[in-house]
Amino acid sequence: GQMLAWDIDADGSAEEALYADLGGFIKMEGKEVFRRAVRIMVDSAQKSLAAAGLTSADIDVVIPHQANIRIIQAACDRLEIPIEKAATVLHYTGNTSSASIPLALVHAADTGMLKKGDTVLLVGFGAGMTAASAIIKWEGR
Repeated sequence: GQMLAWDIDADGSAEEALYADLGGFIKMEGKEVFRRAVRIMVDSAQKSLAAAGLTSADIDVVIPHQANIRIIQAACDRLEIPIEKAATVLHYTGNTSSASIPLALVHAADTGMLKKGDTVLLVGFGAGMTAASAIIKWEGR
């Protein structure tokens, strides 16, 4: 495949919304994480689209972070990408954190959702709040 564009971003003002104390459990303010996650994922995706000279209409498949279906739906809605283009596995796996994008990518490849030549948006978020996205041309395995 070919990497067309990528973005990585962080918004440290959200450090209290999603974090883990050293040796502790993850702590999260759910509504705030939802709001910020959607915003930062969309912002990152839009930066990658702009860098690649593409629009949302050019995306064949979205491989999103699988935190929950509401975040995926809201991000797709704001990007004006039909939810049917989003590969989802969280109904099988739950939220697997950083493993969710590779798991969704493999699932999309295994089920035939991904086809050679597809333009694919990979996008996710994490604690802090951090986000990253990449646009690739899928050439198969």
